[in-house]
Amino acid sequence: MSNSDRFPIQNTQLQSQSQQSIKRHNTARYYAHRVRESFTARVTKFLCAILLSLLLVAGIVSFILWLSLRPHRPRFHLIELSVPGLAQPSGFEDTQITFKLTASNPNQHIGIYYDSMVGSVYYRNQRIGSTPLLRPLYQEPKTTSIVYGTFDAATLTVNSKSWNEFMGDRKGGSVLFRLDITSAIRFKVSTWDSKHHILHVSCEVAVGPDGTILPAWLNKRCPVYFS
Repeated sequence: MSNSDRFPIQNTQLQSQSQQSIKRHNTARYYAHRVRESFTARVTKFLCAILLSLLLVAGIVSFILWLSLRPHRPRFHLIELSVPGLAQPSGFEDTQITFKLTASNPNQHIGIYYDSMVGSVYYRNQRIGSTPLLRPLYQEPKTTSIVYGTFDAATLTVNSKSWNEFMGDRKGGSVLFRLDITSAIRFKVSTWDSKHHILHVSCEVAVGPDGTILPAWLNKRCPVYFS
């Protein structure tokens, strides 16, 4: 038998052993790769969980701080208004309107600066007087201040026609006025001051025939808004 008729048994065995060795090697690399991927995935998930937890805690803390430091509007209540000359037929010659309000700061940790304040009085939606009020004032948290003023002959524009209209309402049992307060305010949080806000207070009030405030309007809370 010639050499060409012999089977390459030895070569086949060597090839089989080589393929098995390569297969084992590839299998080991595959599992090592899977282990590395699994470890990387676990580390990534762990870091994401920590980051999300930190973001959640930061959000909760920020929300609590916002609730505690969010400025609340000051509260105004009208406690007095009188028109002393209303009981006199010719009282318009020396007419006076006096008033008094309470201004309360309801904030726990926020102060309020009142840098300027002006009071105006209206009758039938017509302004009949205006006057500056208060000097610049800082109001501590959770405190109440008194705002008062007088409209006199120098600041009122009441003539005989207006007075006759007063008298006509007086005969009906009451005269209705509107007291408006306008103030430039700033909020103070620790060492930080806000920008100026224009505060408006609007108090409707009725006085009786004797010129004093009617009980139904006493200590009435006045609407407040900003512009």
